[in-house]
Amino acid sequence: MDTTRTILVAIFVSISWIAAGCSSGTPKVEVVQAPAPDPIARVKTMLTNYANGMPVTSEADSFADLATQVKQKDPAKGEIVEKGLAEIKANPGSAKAKANELLKKL
Repeated sequence: MDTTRTILVAIFVSISWIAAGCSSGTPKVEVVQAPAPDPIARVKTMLTNYANGMPVTSEADSFADLATQVKQKDPAKGEIVEKGLAEIKANPGSAKAKANELLKKL
């Protein structure tokens, strides 16, 4: 009978600790704003891929938007990017050479 009482007390204490831990309140929710991706870094990554031989695919449809984003950050580089990406889109076969040329300018 004494062991049964000890086991019951141990169970009660364990449940009390668990209940106390669960009722300690709700965790604080913290909202963190992620920084906007750098459009120039995106262009450099894309151009590096083209310079390494990756073909131009459906991402060419977003070239105008990407050039606009770069212009907002750096108007001079935006003009270079806009012209260069337009040339790549018009002639995807020249993407490797044009990408190398553009990377040197950026």
